[in-house]
Amino acid sequence: MKFASAAALAVVGCLVGFNSANAQGAAMKTTPTTKILAIGTINPGFEQSQVRAVLPEEVRETVELYLDGKIEQWYSLQGKPGVAFIINVTDPAVAHEMLEKLPLGKAHMMSFELIPIGPLNPLRFLQGMQPKP
Repeated sequence: MKFASAAALAVVGCLVGFNSANAQGAAMKTTPTTKILAIGTINPGFEQSQVRAVLPEEVRETVELYLDGKIEQWYSLQGKPGVAFIINVTDPAVAHEMLEKLPLGKAHMMSFELIPIGPLNPLRFLQGMQPKP
């Protein structure tokens, strides 16, 4: 029960910007970027019919990226047209270059917000996770 409470506190701390400088007076150790979250939406000014015309080739090329291990997961956005990819790269510039080569990117129909992600850093604050003196 204590572990569950501590884990919940760590997650909440992550969501509200908790850091060890506030908690312990020391700089927070960073975690590495391990993936890129790419959120893609259709650019304004394009009709659904224009997007649908490109979609078969977009899907084929996206499946190739998935089968090549470059896209780990892919999802639909809820409430609006678009996609979310978890990409197996650590550099946003590499992710951007890869996504711009897809048909919707080439046609300037889709833009991506690229967010570097990594391990949940506030887990360091769980009891027993602090470095030993």
